[in-house]
Amino acid sequence: MRAILLLEDGTAFEGESIGAAGTTFGEAVFATAMTGYQEMLTDPSFAGQLLTLTYPLVGNYGVNPEDVESSKIQVEGFIVRELCEEPSNWRMGLSLREYLRQGGIVSMQGIDTRALTRHLRVRGVMMGAMSTELTVPELKAELDKAPNYGQINFVERVSTTTAYAWAGDECSKLSDLPPPKHHVALVDMGIKRNIARCLAKESCRVTVLPHNATAHDVLAAKPDGVVFSPGPGDPKMLTGGVEAMRNLIGKLPIMGICLGHQMLGLALGGDTFKLKFGHRGANHPVKNLLTGKVSITAQNHGYAVDPEKLSNDVQVERINLNDNTVEGLRHKTLPIFSIQYHPEASAGPLDEGYLFREFVGSLEGS
Repeated sequence: MRAILLLEDGTAFEGESIGAAGTTFGEAVFATAMTGYQEMLTDPSFAGQLLTLTYPLVGNYGVNPEDVESSKIQVEGFIVRELCEEPSNWRMGLSLREYLRQGGIVSMQGIDTRALTRHLRVRGVMMGAMSTELTVPELKAELDKAPNYGQINFVERVSTTTAYAWAGDECSKLSDLPPPKHHVALVDMGIKRNIARCLAKESCRVTVLPHNATAHDVLAAKPDGVVFSPGPGDPKMLTGGVEAMRNLIGKLPIMGICLGHQMLGLALGGDTFKLKFGHRGANHPVKNLLTGKVSITAQNHGYAVDPEKLSNDVQVERINLNDNTVEGLRHKTLPIFSIQYHPEASAGPLDEGYLFREFVGSLEGS
């Protein structure tokens, strides 16, 4: 079945459908990871986006229930150069083609993903439409009517609506984990399951709270500390979450991850801005300005913190070596810090997993 990708600037690509039939809209982005397609597909931070993978052959190890990071595929559409038609792995339950079709995701192969990536790097990420049923003129008419990515609060779509106690999953049953010594509130802006796993492995009992939890709601759960998770979209739309974080400063240890990092920047007087093409993939170098250490990190974000207006109480601790954007903040006197990348990986390098231990260490005196 034929499939078309049309970008808002009129650039069109034609390929072959490998997923569900239909039409979908989203922000066209690319990720540079060589593996981890299942984790990326199920990462809520990709909600509202048409995900292109730059690695040319995708799907060679299939899909399994242990590598999902949320309850469903979160991307709006999926684009690869070539789908592996004979996957092989001892954990495999489905092929990637079957997984995409069952998830109802419009997907395509057979286009020059390098050309698409270069186009997005030069022009910047932009809205796009994918279809197996419409012509280019018909698709353009529909795309012109679609809302822009930055106009939608995707966090509302991906967050839990009620608080719950994390009870393990296919990868980590509670019976396999150390007994909890601390209680952590995890505010769900679009969590990946591995964040809860990492906290549980550090002897934490995890209570997940919805994105609109107030400071009162967090404190009512009586946690020893609070983590604000990654998630999709523009942090400036999350005024309630930023206010809750601001009201928790000085009352609990706080860790912000990715979107949570951007929210902390806003809560501490800074600003945020949209990156030209974002940071997505598993090979982004980040330098710790205090130690000089460079780590390779997994990232998935399209916005960054502008440090110019930050409170004097906070310092920039980490920067991205590709473009010098802010990758980490730390409060000078309180147990509060944030990182722009994903220390939980899934997929990606595990260089920064120690940050969960550091956060849990700050709970000792809380």
